[in-house]
Amino acid sequence: MKDQLKIEGVIETLKKDLPTLFERDISYDIYTQDIFFKDPVNTFKWKFNYRIIFWTLRFHAKLFFTEIFFDVHDVYQENQDTIIAKWTVRGVLRVPWKAHIFFNGYSTYKLNQDCLIYEHIDTWDRKPSEILQQFIRKGAGD
Repeated sequence: MKDQLKIEGVIETLKKDLPTLFERDISYDIYTQDIFFKDPVNTFKWKFNYRIIFWTLRFHAKLFFTEIFFDVHDVYQENQDTIIAKWTVRGVLRVPWKAHIFFNGYSTYKLNQDCLIYEHIDTWDRKPSEILQQFIRKGAGD
């Protein structure tokens, strides 16, 4: 049986970290060394690579966006070994026509016996190509 207090601590850490992930680094002590990550464009394993993906998100956020937000709607324990986080990414691209990005998704986190996250799977509400379409200027009136 998993320690409910530890699980609640993981949920609190996610609630604290996720809204600011484009601004500052997250806490890595709730993840295993061999964490597996997958989203519609990336698949990898190991905490070193996990740290790099979050550094890359912050770097690209500052480089390509005038505004970018990771809105967390809910973080909850779905079952004994699963935590779900529902979120929206929205922002304004650093282009003259101020293109907007917007998509929803959810993260599924799997916990091991020590209540550490060993798997993080992101699901988006649209394909990466559809998200990129948001950056293209639609016409002179935009």
